[in-house]
Amino acid sequence: MPESNRNASSAAPRGGGRMGRGPRGGMGGGKPTNLRAALTKLISYCRGQAGMILIALLLAAAAAVFTIIGPNQTSRLTNYIYDGVSGGISSEEMLADLQNQILSGEINLADYLPEGTNLEELDLSSLDLTDTESALTQTILSSLHLSEQYQSEHADDGIDMDGIVQVSLLLLAIYLASALCNFTQHYIMQTVTQRTAKRLRGDIDTKINRLPLKYFSGNAVGDVLSRMTNDVDMIGQAMSNSLSTLVSSIAQFVGCLIMMYYTNWILATTTVLSTVLGLVLMVVIMSRSQKYFTARQESLGTLNGYIEEMYTGHDVIRILNAEDEVKDKFSTMNQAVKTANFRSQFLSGLMQPLMTFVGNLGYVAVCVVGAALMIDKQITFGDITAFLIYTRLFESPLRQIAQAMTQVQSCAAASERVFDFLSEEEMEDESAKTKRIENVHGEVEFRHVRFAYPNAPEKEIIHDFSALVQPGQKVAIVGPTGAGKTTMVNLLMRFFEPTGGSILIDGVPTQEIPRSNVHSQFGMVLQDTWLFEGTVRENLLYNTQGVTTEQMESACKACGIHSFIQALPNGYDSVLSDNTAISAGQKQLLTIARAMIQNSPMLILDEATSSVDTKTEMLTQRAMDALTEKRTSFVIAHRLSTIKNADMILVMRDGDIVEQGSHEALIERGGFYAELYNSQFDEVS
Repeated sequence: MPESNRNASSAAPRGGGRMGRGPRGGMGGGKPTNLRAALTKLISYCRGQAGMILIALLLAAAAAVFTIIGPNQTSRLTNYIYDGVSGGISSEEMLADLQNQILSGEINLADYLPEGTNLEELDLSSLDLTDTESALTQTILSSLHLSEQYQSEHADDGIDMDGIVQVSLLLLAIYLASALCNFTQHYIMQTVTQRTAKRLRGDIDTKINRLPLKYFSGNAVGDVLSRMTNDVDMIGQAMSNSLSTLVSSIAQFVGCLIMMYYTNWILATTTVLSTVLGLVLMVVIMSRSQKYFTARQESLGTLNGYIEEMYTGHDVIRILNAEDEVKDKFSTMNQAVKTANFRSQFLSGLMQPLMTFVGNLGYVAVCVVGAALMIDKQITFGDITAFLIYTRLFESPLRQIAQAMTQVQSCAAASERVFDFLSEEEMEDESAKTKRIENVHGEVEFRHVRFAYPNAPEKEIIHDFSALVQPGQKVAIVGPTGAGKTTMVNLLMRFFEPTGGSILIDGVPTQEIPRSNVHSQFGMVLQDTWLFEGTVRENLLYNTQGVTTEQMESACKACGIHSFIQALPNGYDSVLSDNTAISAGQKQLLTIARAMIQNSPMLILDEATSSVDTKTEMLTQRAMDALTEKRTSFVIAHRLSTIKNADMILVMRDGDIVEQGSHEALIERGGFYAELYNSQFDEVS
């Protein structure tokens, strides 16, 4: 790995020239798709919310059941109105009443039957006018106009208002209960969704701090951010909308099917057959569109990572006149997002008009077949009304299922990305390590240290390095780019583990103590400054407790930035943001002051004065000398003039310490260090 990349990976958090931004690694690659496993992991992840989710789903099903009951009562209401308008009595009641009058002799069939009809041939003992398919019933009804006469005789009976009021109140109660169930289940699902999304974001944040640096060396930070934002939001939307919709739609679909067959099997079969085509096409479209939903999430994460990276390095891009190259690459990624979005949305968008067409087809079929059955007196007008409602209710869940499955597909793709990230290999669990180092003196020993990066184990960077640093010594690490200087610091801070040998602090191997305990012993000033959007005071006192205002101002005076801070609109309470006029050198001085305030027993300075001018460098150097006094410090420097006063200079080349000693001794030796030192002055001249 190039020295610049390793240097960028030396600590977290950190940033480039902007607030809270940092250098990026390469783009993350796509993962193999396993949607069933992703959904299984999501279900397992939500185990703690299973009770609330079950209640919500039961309420969604109950709301669907209440909705299904409604058309049945609407049929009764329609019959009351229709019978009242057409004669005030239903056809069944009319036929039953006519039958009783004929059998009791109130109606004399001889007065109505055509001349020559033999009444003795008609077996009136088996008369059942309600059995409209009976031959006797057909003979009587086809010969007489009794029904018309009956209707005219009972035309004044009117509409049964009591029955209408009773059914209307029942309908009102049913739909109110349905609305209450829907409201409650939506409230529960929103609660569960927000809790799950919050937990996911928290777990991702925790995971970030547990991942080794090798992960960030090979994956774009923007892609990680996309998983925390876009993918988690997608999961939340699917959970809050699709899950309950899917359950209620399935309940409504099954319930409508049962009620339709209960009402009339002919109309039910007509409706079902008209929707089979839609179901088949929906399954085909879903199976073909899933890969595009996965591609959409992956391409969006890649694009977000690239935008983050290019925004961070915007100044460098303009300096290098690389705008056209950036635009071309962005255009390619943007086109990939567009293509994946278009294909996924186009195919999923076909489901809506398809289901609408199928629903309309079923609606027309019910009207035609229902009219024929009513003419044949097999159903009532109210049954047709109810069936038309059932047809809509039957088609509606199919449409909702199609929409829900579209979101489930997106949720599956997002879940796969999130849980792939959460399942990444973490750093070693150190909860069992109880050893701690306190009151550190600062003795550091490198004992036969070897190291190779995990992604290139065959290429060893550090070869059998040994050195003993006494407490309070200032150690400078110098060498050409790629020599392994920053790698040594990464090993010292346990950002990486040696592949051989050990590093000891006050005689204790760092592998035996938790990383947090190692990190707390060091203050760091890196070449890449990191300031977050907040006040100057908050940046200076970041994660440091018990510091007085006088101590903070004293550190800033030592770094020569007290006057600059006071000149800001609100002094130490001025907010630093991307819009704040502050130079790179001033940012670096702020990070130096922050290290002074932290007051750690040991220090790591990685090109800490690289962004300041010569005059400021002299002032900062004096401040750094005061800071490093009586503290073990490690200084990585390219400008060798800044480390002349180092107690020990370690000269590295190709991962090996080729020379070590004081500046004067190394110059007198005339070796590799002398060449480096003299070459800098040759370049200046």
